[in-house]
Amino acid sequence: MARDLAIDLGTANTLVYARGRGIVLNEPSVIALNSRTGDVLAMGHEAWQMIGRTPGYIVAVRPLRQGAITDFDVTQRMIRLLLQRAGVSRLNRPRVVICVPSAITEVERRAVTEAARRAGAADAQLLEQPMAAAIGAGLPIHEPLGNMVVDIGGGTTETAVISLGGVVALQAIRVGSFDIDAAIQTYVRREYGIAVGERTAEEIKVAIGSAWDVGDEVKAEVRGRDLMTGLPKTVILSPSEVRHAIEEQVSAICDSVIACLGDAPPELAQDLIVQGIHLVGGGGMLRGLDVRLANETNIPVHLVDAPLECVVLGAGRVIESYDSLKVMFMGARR
Repeated sequence: MARDLAIDLGTANTLVYARGRGIVLNEPSVIALNSRTGDVLAMGHEAWQMIGRTPGYIVAVRPLRQGAITDFDVTQRMIRLLLQRAGVSRLNRPRVVICVPSAITEVERRAVTEAARRAGAADAQLLEQPMAAAIGAGLPIHEPLGNMVVDIGGGTTETAVISLGGVVALQAIRVGSFDIDAAIQTYVRREYGIAVGERTAEEIKVAIGSAWDVGDEVKAEVRGRDLMTGLPKTVILSPSEVRHAIEEQVSAICDSVIACLGDAPPELAQDLIVQGIHLVGGGGMLRGLDVRLANETNIPVHLVDAPLECVVLGAGRVIESYDSLKVMFMGARR
């Protein structure tokens, strides 16, 4: 018997949940290709290690940018590799549920389902990430009660108010963790004249990045290439500098949450004062972001227990009770 699979196809990380087994795969959404032959050399962690460190003919690419498929062929190959690693063969073709951003277009939607079917899935259904996140966070989504989820991924931030098993208000912007990393790269280049790679920028964000002054002001040493001399150079960065560098992106995220609150019906808005806002996704783990959002909205903000796994766990719950929850799929409610 083929095991049904749930895939959280993220811009930054891809997670796979197998029915009855839980999460079986958690890898960065990166694939390394030989541009001369078109062969896939590595995927996931191995390919991520290669970013910025490969000879010219080897390219480490992310097939998804800002939650959208930028390269259909590479995405299809990545999904095929994911299914192979999860134990799918020609003999057992599973049903697959794929989590996608709710802002996805009709063309992108078809591209994802087509890629999954060509890669060996018997059937492919799509589930909106905010809905999957709400299920994964254990929120009472089937009750006439306002539940608000803010899912900050690598390429998109989605804010949704969910009630009675459907999305009542939604705001999706193409700003996420990668934009925060890029802002740090730009700041270091502009202020200190040194170039750092995207992996270094991410390490800076994790080490000293914050959206609000959280008190533990530890500085970080940053090593990069001096743009003038071309030689390696080290500078010291403070958390307040990083906060200043990423202010535009953090403000955009806060504004989208406020806009979504403005779209919510008044009856549900008052539920949120009690229920609070639930932060999901890797970007939600940015220090002080919960405090900043709580200050700007006057609503309590909670970071869920497993922010990175929350979406795939929600999709996993859907495949565990496939028939009773299949009304959740995109297209099923329209």
